Amino acid sequence: MANNSKTFSFDKFATSLDELKATVKSNLTDPFEVAALSVMAFCNYEKDVDSTVAMVNYLKGPQELSAMDLSFIKERLVGKFYVPRSFFQGTSPENDYQPSSPLTITVSDNPYSYGEENYVTLYLKSSGADSERPIKLRKKGDQWFLWQFSFLADIRKPAAEDPWA
Repeated sequence: MANNSKTFSFDKFATSLDELKATVKSNLTDPFEVAALSVMAFCNYEKDVDSTVAMVNYLKGPQELSAMDLSFIKERLVGKFYVPRSFFQGTSPENDYQPSSPLTITVSDNPYSYGEENYVTLYLKSSGADSERPIKLRKKGDQWFLWQFSFLADIRKPAAEDPWA
């Protein structure tokens, strides 16, 4: 299990790069915060792909999303917009992954999180999955940036979309 965890609360999901930047408290020096902000940014994909890409590119720092990254994100989220919401407290398949207010997310590490210099793998708990999902960040100077977002893997369908529920 995790050695450390940090919980972050937001009043609402960011819908633009300016709104996302306004929520940054650590100037991207806290990898736990960058992980939480990354999940929040992906929650906007359903409403506005372009502003979501702008937010994610900001969180990726000097290396923007590649064409392959964009394709991966589209494949993971189109028709499954609930996936990033599932990491917020109050969500469940039964309530179609609708988070409670304020929007609260917990990010954790474990003994294996810091195995590579200038990288950290943190973990997020989805209410639609049995195990925590990884998010990898890379350090440049004093700042941390989104590196890999494999936490977007499939989860249980919302009850409204599950014919077996």
